[in-house]
Amino acid sequence: MDRLPLLLAILYVYTAPCEEIFWDTTVKLARNMTLACVYPLADSITQTEWFKIKTERESMAIFNPAFHGIIREAYVDRVYFSNHTMTSNDMTLSFRNASEADVGFYSCFLHTFPHGSWQKVIRVVPPDNFEDAGPPNSQMVSEPGKNITFTCEPRENRLLEEVSWEKIQPQQIDLLISCNVSQGRSYTSKYPRQILSNCSKDMKKAFVTMPNVIGSDSGLYRCGFKASTGEKETFVMRLTVTDGENKNTYIPFVAGGAVLLLLLVILITTITVIIYKRRKRQQKRGLFKDFWITQNTVSVLRIVTHPSPPTLSCILSVLASQSLLQLASFFFILKNLTTQSPVVQVSAI
Repeated sequence: MDRLPLLLAILYVYTAPCEEIFWDTTVKLARNMTLACVYPLADSITQTEWFKIKTERESMAIFNPAFHGIIREAYVDRVYFSNHTMTSNDMTLSFRNASEADVGFYSCFLHTFPHGSWQKVIRVVPPDNFEDAGPPNSQMVSEPGKNITFTCEPRENRLLEEVSWEKIQPQQIDLLISCNVSQGRSYTSKYPRQILSNCSKDMKKAFVTMPNVIGSDSGLYRCGFKASTGEKETFVMRLTVTDGENKNTYIPFVAGGAVLLLLLVILITTITVIIYKRRKRQQKRGLFKDFWITQNTVSVLRIVTHPSPPTLSCILSVLASQSLLQLASFFFILKNLTTQSPVVQVSAI
């Protein structure tokens, strides 16, 4: 491990209050807030201690794997270790009922074996001082396991002094890389993720590479430039990592849609069959009724019909024949009445 960044970080922590403190993460003050401290290596953590950085370091809590944790009196019932029972390298500290008095700098100091001391500095700011990322300037979509590289450069050809990369989240901002361009030196933050970057004198553009991205790498990333004249410029990029498991979530929807479609087809088929059967029964009843009417009509008229099953046309023909016969009889009688001499009755006088 490069000892220079560690020494620089410790030097910043131990400087007087008038000196600028270098921090790895900015957290927005909240009633229930969390200060994340995850050791990225596989070393054994022999002891962890949390401090609040004032004019002197104020011990808040200490944790030892053999003797467990102790919360200092001033912070009893206000802070607790969140995830130490789940993972041994997670020494995250959580607050209950935090207030404005909890704004400031905090240090998570670890003793590890075999690499020695490790420290992460966190700054807690009021909500009004928390910087929002703003809308992204570009977007990138990647599958899991790919190597992703972000590149940005200032709009104008300026002499750069500092370059930084950050990951922006709703409640915190994590520093990834900070580069002092004039000296050609970089400081890698305590972000629990491997980050590769360039940092050299007179560099004109910056890039960061994240190997083997996973779903949790999705989010907003900000690149910031500071020119030697003091002018600042930022670019925001959005990364979306499509998790393979998320693709599988569409399968139940597709299967559910297929099942619904099948049920709809079965329902339509069932309704069609029922309607068809009802129509068949109605047709049979109609044929039986027609046959009964035809038989009664034939018995009254004494007409011998064809032995084929009665149909509507047969019934109409029979009725038509009966009407013609009656009409012919009427005209025959009328003709006879008109051709005979009139009969005159004479009464006796």
